[in-house]
Amino acid sequence: MGKLINSDGLKISVTGTKKRWILSALVLSTGIFALIIVLFSFLIKGYFYNSVKKELYARTEEASMTFGLMPHINSEGFRNLVISYIENHKNYENLQIIACDKKNNFIISSDGVWNSNYNFLKSGYIPTTDSTPEIVTEYLPSGEHIMTSTKAFFNKSKVYMGSIKYVISLNKIDKLIIIWIVVLTCLGLIIIGIITFYATRFINSLINPVTEISKIAKLIAHGNFSIKIEKKYKDEIGELCDTVNYMAKELGNAEKIKNDFISSVSHEIRTPLTAIKGWAETMNMGEGMDKSVIQKGLNIIVHETERLSKIVEELLDFSSLQSGIMAVSMDKLDILAELGEAVYIFKERAISENKALVYNEPKMVSPIMGDRNRLKQVFINVIDNALKYTSEGGGISVSVTEKNSHICVSVTDNGCGIAKSHLSRITEKFYKANSTQRGSGIGLAIVSEIVEIHRGTLEIISEEGFGTTVNIFLPVIKQISDSISSEMEEK
Repeated sequence: MGKLINSDGLKISVTGTKKRWILSALVLSTGIFALIIVLFSFLIKGYFYNSVKKELYARTEEASMTFGLMPHINSEGFRNLVISYIENHKNYENLQIIACDKKNNFIISSDGVWNSNYNFLKSGYIPTTDSTPEIVTEYLPSGEHIMTSTKAFFNKSKVYMGSIKYVISLNKIDKLIIIWIVVLTCLGLIIIGIITFYATRFINSLINPVTEISKIAKLIAHGNFSIKIEKKYKDEIGELCDTVNYMAKELGNAEKIKNDFISSVSHEIRTPLTAIKGWAETMNMGEGMDKSVIQKGLNIIVHETERLSKIVEELLDFSSLQSGIMAVSMDKLDILAELGEAVYIFKERAISENKALVYNEPKMVSPIMGDRNRLKQVFINVIDNALKYTSEGGGISVSVTEKNSHICVSVTDNGCGIAKSHLSRITEKFYKANSTQRGSGIGLAIVSEIVEIHRGTLEIISEEGFGTTVNIFLPVIKQISDSISSEMEEK
């Protein structure tokens, strides 16, 4: 296992995948070709040796047809017959014919040479009239490899006259077989080399991008979100490159949002703290201060303390949201009461900011199961956002309708609206569509989570420059019971 070092001194491990892949390809291809060569060697040897056997059988049958059951001749007559037969067969290439009398004494050979190494018949062998040719493969003491066929002959009185042996050397055939094996081995090595070459190229096309992706991923892990991987392949590797690039982009955005969140929260906390400290110092200047000034200072301190408390509560709620342990206390309640209180909280603020806040309260709606404080928090957040993004002289309307076993709370404003590019992400944690406005960017994320806990849905409809409508759908008690029963049946 090697190491790559980038410009930042970061060590990047390179696994042995390439080595394992190439080794596996080599072992597999070598094993297959070795098996092929062994099998082909046996086939070649069998083919050539069978060809020699057929040749020997053919010659033996030829001699049998020539001699047949000889007439009542003596040993001298048999001698003359075999001499005549062999003399007429001197020109056979690679074939030696040897004749022997009944006492195993040499008579004649087709090449005029008697080799005492040729054992005519096995020791104790007694030929009979129905003797089949004896084909033997053997090595001579000289090292020569031969194949022989021996045929015994009888006269009509079934008296043994002698034998003829056909001898073919296998040395040339063995050399030819070796040549074939060498050729096949060389061909196999060439094919193995080609397989290894292309296997190496293929694995490089996989490993090199993965190594580069690993290197880039480590850089991303160390905070370099601007780096990008060059996409070279339109396959799974290419998709992986796109995914890592997308991940880097999203992490970069998340990092920016996090930094903006920290900056925004710091500013949000610093502003009320500055006001509280300033007025506290002013009021501590001594006696003789006008009571109206003191009252104004106390009012500002209370207001800013409430504002600071709200920020802290949001952060605590966000912490609960992140850990997945947001506590709720579900009770049967009238949603109109909680919504009415939330609207009342903002009445004075709307008047002071010269904005119209209209609440179209229905006479009655079905009760729901919910957490009073959490639902009031939802309504306060939504109305607060509507006021925040509505210009002076604008208006905000709040209405409640009941349809299809759901209660819909709608908060509509004619403010600046939300661009389409921001609308799909508006409920994400830390995300702020308008960075110029105060706020931490976690308000709508908390609202969305609380609504979801209540088995409801949050719908935001907006058009930039024309305003925004936030619809909060909450199921009535009967709908919640049916939903719970359905879930229990599925389990």
